[in-house]
Amino acid sequence: MASAAGLKEGKVVTRFAPSPTGFLHIGGARTALFNWLFARHYGGKALLRIEDTDRKRSTSEAIDAILDGLDWLGLDYDEPPVFQSERAGRHAEVAQQLLAAGHAYKCFATPEDLEAMRAEQRANKQPMRYDGRWRDRDPSEAPEGAPYAVRIKAPTDSETTIQDAVQGAVSVKNAEIDDYIILRADGTPTYMLAVVVDDHDMGVSHIIRGDDHLNNAFRQLPIIHAMNEIEGGWDTPVYAHVPLIHGNDGAKMSKRHGSLGAEAYRDDHGILPEALFNYLLRLGWGHGDREEITREEAIELFTLEGVGKSPSRFDLKKLQHLNGHYIREADNARLAGLIAERLGSNPDIALLTEAMPVLKTRARNLDELAEGAAFLFKQRPLEMTEKAAGLLDDDARERLRSIYARLETENDWTLEALEASLKSHAEELELGLGKLAQPLRAALTGTTTSPGIFDVLVLLGREESLARVDAQAAPAS
Repeated sequence: MASAAGLKEGKVVTRFAPSPTGFLHIGGARTALFNWLFARHYGGKALLRIEDTDRKRSTSEAIDAILDGLDWLGLDYDEPPVFQSERAGRHAEVAQQLLAAGHAYKCFATPEDLEAMRAEQRANKQPMRYDGRWRDRDPSEAPEGAPYAVRIKAPTDSETTIQDAVQGAVSVKNAEIDDYIILRADGTPTYMLAVVVDDHDMGVSHIIRGDDHLNNAFRQLPIIHAMNEIEGGWDTPVYAHVPLIHGNDGAKMSKRHGSLGAEAYRDDHGILPEALFNYLLRLGWGHGDREEITREEAIELFTLEGVGKSPSRFDLKKLQHLNGHYIREADNARLAGLIAERLGSNPDIALLTEAMPVLKTRARNLDELAEGAAFLFKQRPLEMTEKAAGLLDDDARERLRSIYARLETENDWTLEALEASLKSHAEELELGLGKLAQPLRAALTGTTTSPGIFDVLVLLGREESLARVDAQAAPAS
């Protein structure tokens, strides 16, 4: 676990370091959230680094999507983003320091040499790793002017143990870690070197990331230890490797499970940011039986001790259910603004806001909320769903005519007055209220589902309600 000394107020520095080769997927969003919460809990810094060294796959569109997703979730950072591609000179500088101090060496193995080595290892069913052929050779043995890569000189005996803040003590035999390349023959740094240098220069104290990076920690430690020996001050960070997110069936997360970008949950699934924030928080972290946790509570409660060691399971239905809770809690004017663009044609925001208390009671997402509000802005004659049209038989249309005659006399167009009037009318006709409400709902909304029928009448207003009923009623005999 992290030592008490490493958790002093203001001493914690975390980083989220996405590769901009695609959207901010759900696993990355949770990693960003955990890093942000940990820094905020201890009054430290949350930093952002864009690992864009893969120039072929990194795009400005992906960078924009990641920044947009983080901003939507409300994850702010204490310094401008660091772009790894702009720091290649610094990475190469450290590689040269390691080389000069004997902690790295020049490897003149050609691509053909390495392929022959791998072929032999495959034939002998040996682990596929560099065999150290240039580790102890004099560079003068290479042809003059031959290109070379720089490899770290990893320890070969004993083992390395990491006290991981989530996984506990994890050990790996050093013989399993090969002398990997830190500087390519063209002079460009590799990911493994760049990450270590950037973490040091950014002052990162805690590295919180997916447990698919656990092996990388063992490969990165030789650089840290060597540089600490060379110039001091290269402290080993606290590692916290969080189990990955799986699908609801326990399989590795994929698009069929909902492994989408944050923007897809916003745009395609109608999820509120506070709902996704809360759901991601509860994916692999817990505090008793609490389900709904506000941002402020999360900052107060979040520690690595609450992170579990088993993979969590993503369940879109649970996210939708939680989203429904946050929709009911949300400000009505804000919701009206959010669904206005889903409705199109510049809907009346004031009317939407007025309608929101009755519209949001059953909605699980913004699409359902928009669908429920659509009746307010329909043009006559209303387009009917198949079920709604099926309700409007001859008997139903005659009832609508009687309802029209009753409502036409109403001047007190309030919920209470309309309810009392139609209940009285149903009793006079010796019918249950449902026999009137069903065709009335179809006539007013064009559907068979809506808010309460009296709410619908009030929201539409007297003139529009009467016009819609009249349009669907049977002609007078």
